[in-house]
Amino acid sequence: MATVPGRPGAPKKSLTEHVQIQRQFLGTELQPTLDAAAAGTGHVLFVDAAHFVYGTFLCCLWSIARVFVRAASGRQRFNVLGAWNAVTRTLVSVTNSTVVNTDTMCQLLRAIAAQKLVGPVTLVLDNARYQRN
Repeated sequence: MATVPGRPGAPKKSLTEHVQIQRQFLGTELQPTLDAAAAGTGHVLFVDAAHFVYGTFLCCLWSIARVFVRAASGRQRFNVLGAWNAVTRTLVSVTNSTVVNTDTMCQLLRAIAAQKLVGPVTLVLDNARYQRN
């Protein structure tokens, strides 16, 4: 389905323009930062969250008697906010069962600071709302 320019929610840039912007970002900003981290003069961490849902999943298992296992309603989540180091391949994470918000992001930043990394530390974020507060 084609979008109509000027309509609310219509993309402001074409796919080709987005690809060009991303390619330029990779060449001029991200790759030099990754190269510096690989050389030992800095650190690059990719930050993202995952939200695992507690719940039952229908499956088949051979048994003598039919058994139903009680589980959560499916609305309860286990949240993981993590920062993956691109060079050392280590993970710094914060977990909870409530919500990922600005406080959770601050906890992750404190956990990263506690590592006492030497040199510039670059975090690559995905523009989630809790990262902009």
